[in-house]
Amino acid sequence: MLINLHTFGESQTLCPGALQHLKIGQIHPFDYFCMQCTSSKITYMNNQIANLEPQAVWSHFASLLEIPRPSKKEARIIAYMKAFGENLGLETIVDEVGNVIIRKPASPGMEDRMGVILQGHLDMVPQKNSDTAHNFETDPIDAYIDGDWVTARGTTLGADNGMGVAATMAVLADKTMAHGPIEALFTIDEETGMTGAFNLQAGLLQGDILMNLDSEDEGELYVGCAGGLNANMRFSYHTVAVPPDHTAYKISVSGLKGGHSGMDIVLGRGNAIKVLNRFLYENKDLGLCLAWIDGGGLRNAIPREAFALVTLPKAQSAVLESRLATFAETACLELKTTEPDMNISMDQAPLPDTLIDQDSFDRMNKAVYACPNGVMRMSADMAGLVETSTNLAILKSKDGIIHIQSLLRSSVDTAKEDLAQMMQSVFDLAGAESVFDGGYPGWKPNPESPILHHMKEMYAQKYGKTPDIKAIHAGLECGILGAVYPHWDMISFGPTIRYPHSPDEKVHIASVGKFWDFLVDTLKNIPKKSAV
Repeated sequence: MLINLHTFGESQTLCPGALQHLKIGQIHPFDYFCMQCTSSKITYMNNQIANLEPQAVWSHFASLLEIPRPSKKEARIIAYMKAFGENLGLETIVDEVGNVIIRKPASPGMEDRMGVILQGHLDMVPQKNSDTAHNFETDPIDAYIDGDWVTARGTTLGADNGMGVAATMAVLADKTMAHGPIEALFTIDEETGMTGAFNLQAGLLQGDILMNLDSEDEGELYVGCAGGLNANMRFSYHTVAVPPDHTAYKISVSGLKGGHSGMDIVLGRGNAIKVLNRFLYENKDLGLCLAWIDGGGLRNAIPREAFALVTLPKAQSAVLESRLATFAETACLELKTTEPDMNISMDQAPLPDTLIDQDSFDRMNKAVYACPNGVMRMSADMAGLVETSTNLAILKSKDGIIHIQSLLRSSVDTAKEDLAQMMQSVFDLAGAESVFDGGYPGWKPNPESPILHHMKEMYAQKYGKTPDIKAIHAGLECGILGAVYPHWDMISFGPTIRYPHSPDEKVHIASVGKFWDFLVDTLKNIPKKSAV
């Protein structure tokens, strides 16, 4: 039986077990819910988030928290956005791949202004800690307020790009805001292939200015981004019997921060795959054999965890245990600043049925050790900007195939191609197959952009300081969209988000207010269309 109490100005549903802990005025409302009432607790906290200021944005973001929307699983959010536009009485289009376009006419007196496309992506990165029980296809995000930030328990938050989507929804729903013609473009599958952007049809949109709301530092205006390329390598292997004198261990590397493989690559964080592979490489002399290996999960996230099941002669067990302790101490010392919580452990495990043949294990092990990873070159033109990087993102063995994937990024196309050739050379020597796909162009900065100059002046007038003008070492959809609509004047901005693509993702509450105010003022002051 559930009991309703009206406390702190709103109805709260409590289970009887929570009542014994209830002391009005002494316990935070969040604690009223016992752990068995997970759904009620999440809904309550999302309601708290909806009441943050500006409510016009946070209320929509709270709604997005309730809708599962991992990349390539966006059916629910597409349907939700379609209904959202139609319920507002606005022209709403869902194209062949699932992109949602909603048109809002200019407010009275603003019909002569340039048309603005507000653009964001509907999908989110589904990353969670290994000890977190969460199904991204069915469960709401368990978000909460942590001081000045909003974050989630053990999972990605979806502020990337949920905050941009929520702000666009707020613009569409507002009946008093002054603005010219607005088109909202909500793309799908940005995080795993930019499918929506790649398949957007020419001529479908009518606006003049694209405002991408997918960058993650308030007070900065972005005018360029890196292009990307997927590198897919595979080794074929056959299985062999486990020697009779062997014992098995599961090796685990966990506790790393991970993060966005573009924006966070410059931070020097550890790569769990690289750490694990190094340990295997340094202990091959003990007769180490590999049953399976599993590291990373998403091509655009720095791997936080990696695991392997190995066997070796029982007589070498004590040596391996001793070496692991030494290796863990060394690796943790090397990464003590960037990865203070890294954990490297070894647990005895049941013997596997089979092993990967030793030749395939050896070739994979050496190739992964030699595989480029991290920052390759910093930009000579923009201080602090990574020009070229690569993230060794996935390493998995299954059904006779060892699959390896890296995401290459560069703002210089020829440098990206050079890095691809470097990587292919390594894996060619190791006898692997290499396929490069999913390439997308960068967005070349235009220092003469009219919307850049307009927004730069507006920000300075509003906040008394000049915004930073930057390019981003990440894949925004602007480069792809600009190729389809070359006449667009493009810019990207957003609130402050930290650690996207990882369970540490969080959005700064106050920055959302500044981002929203600046967006509202920008739309109010959009330039008039040029006379023909």
